[in-house]
Amino acid sequence: MEFAINAGNITKTFGNRTVLDGIDLKIPKGEIFGLLGPSGAGKTTLIKILTGQLRADGGISSINGKSSTALTGDDHRRFGIMMDDFGIYERMNCYENLKIFARIYGIDDSCIKTALEKVGLWKSAKTPAKKLSKGMKGRLRLARAFMTDPDILFLDEPTSGLDPTAADEIHKIILSDKAKGKTIFLTTHTMTEAEKLCGHVALLNEGKIVEYGTPAEICRRYDHCRKFRIHMRDGSDLELPHTTDSAVQISELIGSGRMETIHTTEPDLETVFMELTGKELSA
Repeated sequence: MEFAINAGNITKTFGNRTVLDGIDLKIPKGEIFGLLGPSGAGKTTLIKILTGQLRADGGISSINGKSSTALTGDDHRRFGIMMDDFGIYERMNCYENLKIFARIYGIDDSCIKTALEKVGLWKSAKTPAKKLSKGMKGRLRLARAFMTDPDILFLDEPTSGLDPTAADEIHKIILSDKAKGKTIFLTTHTMTEAEKLCGHVALLNEGKIVEYGTPAEICRRYDHCRKFRIHMRDGSDLELPHTTDSAVQISELIGSGRMETIHTTEPDLETVFMELTGKELSA
């Protein structure tokens, strides 16, 4: 298996505070990987180390097999980065904002139109950035990440603060790129976003990865109750233990036509994170 992103025992401290403490990750090419954790958990710091913006105090990391500390301009064109602290020039319009980075990247201006069309902003190309909604500014930052048609995307909280409609539009763009074989490293504190988009996730708390796996398998791993929750056609609810004895009763309910829906009671990622850390992901 080929890995697009590799990190081994990454550590980073700022003063007396340990931000990353022995981070190990291997992310296959073509996967959407989610790094989940509350604000201040170290998510942004890890992206900066992986992409060569910041040096780790210890450990090694690489992108497409090349050390993060040895990345060149050509390497940087192969991945795109969307971070909330990447500036937008408020007095410039959308096109002019991206033109600055086209010059930095050394790419043709035709890439600007392609990127703006991809995020649905071409009709707003001449709109000053200061007049954009928060969702549109998020899409402008995303357009910047797409300009070089990168193999890997690093998206740091791409839907933070957006309304559900704007977030859903960005989700569609991310899934579209995944379908083209691109690798996407996504940080989020939104459980539903991770479950919707990610193949694998890691839960990060106080600089350490406390759990790793697919969203479904992590939730099953912490399913201590193991119950079926049944909603009946008369509006009542019934809970049965997850045992073979319940199978007969469930079969009878199905046969009688009295059962409307049935679900298992696995916890969600938010519940798992709280069990492991005593904190909420959204904290």
